[in-house]
Amino acid sequence: MNLSLQNKIIPVSYGAKGTGQAITKLLAAEGAIPVIIGSNEEDNLKTVDEIKSAGGQCAYIVAELTNTDECKNAIDQVMQSFGRIDGLVNNADINGEIESGQNEYVKFVESLYKNLVPYYLLAHYALPALKISKGAIVNIASQTTDSGGKNALAREWSVELLKYSIRVNAVVADNHTTTADEIANMVAFLLSERASHTTGQIIHLDRALANA
Repeated sequence: MNLSLQNKIIPVSYGAKGTGQAITKLLAAEGAIPVIIGSNEEDNLKTVDEIKSAGGQCAYIVAELTNTDECKNAIDQVMQSFGRIDGLVNNADINGEIESGQNEYVKFVESLYKNLVPYYLLAHYALPALKISKGAIVNIASQTTDSGGKNALAREWSVELLKYSIRVNAVVADNHTTTADEIANMVAFLLSERASHTTGQIIHLDRALANA
């Protein structure tokens, strides 16, 4: 599909594996220039090489996304390299199950820092650039403890940023019935001008529900 994403600069957090990788590859196939932000340089480089071998464009930045300074530096590097940011994909689903036991509170807080805090930090530091481009933000969520927070951020930001023509949506996927490619298709659509009418939406992808 042609979503007119050619040469759009779109950072994708944890965009080198799993759902993030599917999003990165589809954006590149649509002509965008995704920028993977993640802590594993080997994974980042592997995905970049695969995209470039297929004729696409892609870049990567190594950053620990639970670290405030590294998130800021990652966005600064994107701006130094490309001069703009046209969209942002907040993607993280690092398991943080809360089980009974002495450490359940510690696990809960760790899960928030791994899954939720990077969404805020990247959006915060990318915001000045997104105001200029009137870009879009997509938060990826799933049926985990942190997803309520991710969805709430999308709703809150969509209201707060409406005056800047920045659209914000969330995609919630059932990982048992929805494929990474299906999630990527929805994300690419929401980043494109074809979704110019869509903001503040929590979009649930569940093939089992659709076929019911």
